[in-house]
Amino acid sequence: MTTGDIREDVSRETLEKYVDLLIRWNPKINLIAPGTVDEIWTRHIEDSLRVVDALPVCGKRLLDLGSGGGLPGIPIAIMRPDLDVSLLEADARKAAFLQTVRRELGMSYDVRRARIEAFPPHEADIITARALAPLVELLRLAVRHGKDDTVYIFPKGLRWQSEVEEAKLRWTFNVTPKTTERAGAGPVLVLENVKDRP
Repeated sequence: MTTGDIREDVSRETLEKYVDLLIRWNPKINLIAPGTVDEIWTRHIEDSLRVVDALPVCGKRLLDLGSGGGLPGIPIAIMRPDLDVSLLEADARKAAFLQTVRRELGMSYDVRRARIEAFPPHEADIITARALAPLVELLRLAVRHGKDDTVYIFPKGLRWQSEVEEAKLRWTFNVTPKTTERAGAGPVLVLENVKDRP
């Protein structure tokens, strides 16, 4: 067994423990839509792992906006322990869940309870968010927490192209859509060089 195999086994076990906590807490605080619990691995975890696959090689500080149940932030922290991950969540109950997961899984990510607009600028190298807002609104919320070279990674739905067109009326950026073969799933959008449109 190689070091990579051991790391993969440990990551899978940690993901399974996280999923158990997600399912256990979900009826109380609605972390994921109740109708998607049966698809938790294919719809929620695999989508989060697609974000992991899209992460740049360089960059240390990652900020996950509106973390909710920890998707994709917690799977990122599990799979990429080299990153300094901060989860930003305004809802006190959801922030408590994120802290419980951190404690029970022995992880070291940071949980910040604040509204995105009220949180001090973070200067993150990488910013993620899932199922939070249309792209134009996501960028409005996110850019104050980034830098000139920040990479923004957002899983999007099947209408992603219209979201990109709308966002380009307000922002300039380079976008790379990372597609998937899963039916009904849109791509993970990787945005770079995000700037206000003059």
